[in-house]
Amino acid sequence: MSSEPVSMGEFSATDLILRGVLRDVLGLSSARVDAFTAETGLFGHLPELDSMAVAGLLTEIEDRLHIIIEDDEVDGEMLETYGALLGFVETKRRDG
Repeated sequence: MSSEPVSMGEFSATDLILRGVLRDVLGLSSARVDAFTAETGLFGHLPELDSMAVAGLLTEIEDRLHIIIEDDEVDGEMLETYGALLGFVETKRRDG
């Protein structure tokens, strides 16, 4: 993915849902979330995404995307950037 935000027509369905989860759970503006790129830092970069918010975020991702995220799959790397989280979620959706 490029470091430029993609136009709305280029977002995948999973991408749109994940952006909605981040917006709703963290209380971020649509403009802010729409501007996320693959390199946008999440945990440790967004003050709204603290350790308390992670559990709520992961639960909402599971609910909206109909996936199960096991405790041993959660690490700092998957939450480091938007691209890492999107890649993780897309893999979970594809692999079941």
